Amino acid sequence: MPRASTENPAGASALDRERVSQVLEWFEEAARDLPWRRDDCTSWGVLVSEVMLQQTPVVRVEPVWREWMARWPSPADLAAASQADAIRAWGRLGYPRRAARLRECAVALVRDHDGQVPVDYDALVALPGIGDYTASAVLAFAFGERAVVLDTNVRRVIGRAWNGIPLPAAHLTKPERELAARLVPDSGEDAARWNAAVMELGALVCTARAPRCEECPLAGSCEWLAAGATGLDEAPRRTQAWHGTDRQVRGRIMALLREADGGVVVLGHPSLADVEGEQLERALASLQADGLVARAGETDVYALHDG
Repeated sequence: MPRASTENPAGASALDRERVSQVLEWFEEAARDLPWRRDDCTSWGVLVSEVMLQQTPVVRVEPVWREWMARWPSPADLAAASQADAIRAWGRLGYPRRAARLRECAVALVRDHDGQVPVDYDALVALPGIGDYTASAVLAFAFGERAVVLDTNVRRVIGRAWNGIPLPAAHLTKPERELAARLVPDSGEDAARWNAAVMELGALVCTARAPRCEECPLAGSCEWLAAGATGLDEAPRRTQAWHGTDRQVRGRIMALLREADGGVVVLGHPSLADVEGEQLERALASLQADGLVARAGETDVYALHDG
């Protein structure tokens, strides 16, 4: 990959430019070879990867992404499939509503954009399941457009190196966005590489709970490291409990229905015998409300919703 320049918009300081350059140089050597980063990946492939990667690590996403793209290489291919097929192919990535929304997105692309991913922010955020982050990421990584791509990894790197903050706040602030925008290089190609590089740095080195500061290209100028790299012990844990939660029960129901050839009597099923009836009914009702599960003709029989 060619080395990106460090031209930045007005307002970037000499230290800003130096840090950007250091991260880009690090990325040249450390970047993972991911299929959605390759030149032959389509804009649809990039969009699918960004939806799958929401709250899900790369190691779990990559095999599912490969299978998904082999089966549905274009929006038209997925739009022609049923929602139930999409959810089955989603497997255990979690948050299966993403699979349903991605299929809805494919339908919208076929209906409104001739089956093509649009190169326009407003058109992207108007698609089902596509918010600011995903739209910005698609513009940057699929089309080489200048965009401000802000996920948790990016926010953590910038917060630590520039502001000495151990972990980002729960919600993105206006000053955060303004600082991040100041750092993005002017040219689309360079901007895309910066967005990918700083995201990779947060994912591999400047991690949430066990950062490897000795490997970080920003170690020499990081405000947080200079201040003693404190605050992680005091920061609230954001990992949600899983075992025994409604979300876990939802996942177990979905797994049961994905593996079934037809409808299943969910209430009272042996594989869910350890779940209290009230919780099981609540989880089942929420899956129905989300449009993921539907009754399969008979009163107590359920199946994946065909959409």
